[in-house]
Amino acid sequence: ESGADAARRLGVRLLAHTHAVRICADTRTLRTTRGSLRYDHLVLAHGAQAALPPALPAAWVWRVNHLGAYCRLREALGEHPKDVLIVGAGLIGSELANDLAIAGHRITLLDTQAEPLARWQAEQAGSRLLDAWKDLPIRFVGSVQVAQVDKLGDRYRVTTTCGQKFAADQVVAATGLATPSRLAQGAGLDWNHGIAVQAATLRTSDPRIHALGDCITVDGQASRFIEPILRQARTIAADICAAEPVPYQVKPAPVRVKTSACPMTLH
Repeated sequence: ESGADAARRLGVRLLAHTHAVRICADTRTLRTTRGSLRYDHLVLAHGAQAALPPALPAAWVWRVNHLGAYCRLREALGEHPKDVLIVGAGLIGSELANDLAIAGHRITLLDTQAEPLARWQAEQAGSRLLDAWKDLPIRFVGSVQVAQVDKLGDRYRVTTTCGQKFAADQVVAATGLATPSRLAQGAGLDWNHGIAVQAATLRTSDPRIHALGDCITVDGQASRFIEPILRQARTIAADICAAEPVPYQVKPAPVRVKTSACPMTLH
């Protein structure tokens, strides 16, 4: 079911290809690239975007955090094996390394931590993954930080702070996410590494504006996974409709690691 089909089924007015420009909290108006919209309640669910360290030039480095970018990367790689360097061995970087290696590309995976999926070290996720990758063209280099990227003809040279050099046909940044601050801060909403919301109601500092998903933080902590989103939506719906409260509970979300060489569910 497409987004447009779902909108028709649910009676939702969908404005595709429309950008939010500014929130005018005093007049309860959202300015967009297709005109202004008045609201009684506003819900922000604009997600987060790829965070790019200063050493990685935006013009030369892929950021793959949605399907369209992934498809463009696969198209750029073409049908023949290429050398791909991925910076960041968290969830996205590890899944991408796995997929591209299975497609036949030669992968160099760099991370500041000593092993992949270091956030789940207690579950030995990194060592399990490295063991499963032994027969794949994936080279993991840990405890390194990128110092600079140079373009040499059609290829790139990546240099670490300790002087190691790596050559690649394509460079991908999988270095985490950051919430765009323009809309929220322009509206005067409280900010704490993301849009600050109350845990129980997911209200922002403006009681008529709620937020959910990758763009929010509760007590400064983000939870950028799929599992909490439906629970967050139920909490907001109950609060807006003055129904029986459905307090949102912050709890560790199970994370499915979609690395086909070693699929895992982590906590």
